[in-house]
Amino acid sequence: MVRTQIAARGVRDRRVLKAMRTVPRHRFVPPVYAREAYEDWPLPIGEGQTISQPYIVAFMIEALELSGSERVLEIGSGSGYVAAVLSLLAKEVYGIERIGALWQRATSSLAELGLANVHLVLGDGYEGLPDCAPFDAILVSAAPRDIPPPLLSQLADGGRLVAPVGPPGIQTLVKVCRRGSHFDTEVLFDVAFVPMVKGVG
Repeated sequence: MVRTQIAARGVRDRRVLKAMRTVPRHRFVPPVYAREAYEDWPLPIGEGQTISQPYIVAFMIEALELSGSERVLEIGSGSGYVAAVLSLLAKEVYGIERIGALWQRATSSLAELGLANVHLVLGDGYEGLPDCAPFDAILVSAAPRDIPPPLLSQLADGGRLVAPVGPPGIQTLVKVCRRGSHFDTEVLFDVAFVPMVKGVG
């Protein structure tokens, strides 16, 4: 998967490639999809949600420019796969999932793999985690129409945020870098993510 589907398409960060090789994606999908776990496409994980395409996961994580010392926030943790990959690349990972069944499943999967630096919270991703902020990097795994202001305010100076932004259907993947009170936005390419929904449940 990594060599033919991720590295071949331009992801070069060796730490990201190693983390993608290390995390067993089949542990984060329903058993019926286990045989497809290492194909380069999204898969259903229940509750109307999906686990993202591996290439997109790797690209977004590479765009965060992680060195290993960062505190990272993921919005829309789903089954926990992206948080698991991030756990091998950052000091601490905080994840928010709004659907209780997915949060329980993700918490169990991460615990079974012994990933003690991941902290999953059942909550509203639009609010972020102000009590744990600031974050050096924020990865948004569902698509808001606009980046929620609380997430921008919780981004540390010099921090990076990567998110799909736009209406249901096709969105634009963007990278936001904070420079003091200024936020520089870089447009990356078009993607298709599930919509980001407010509230819990």
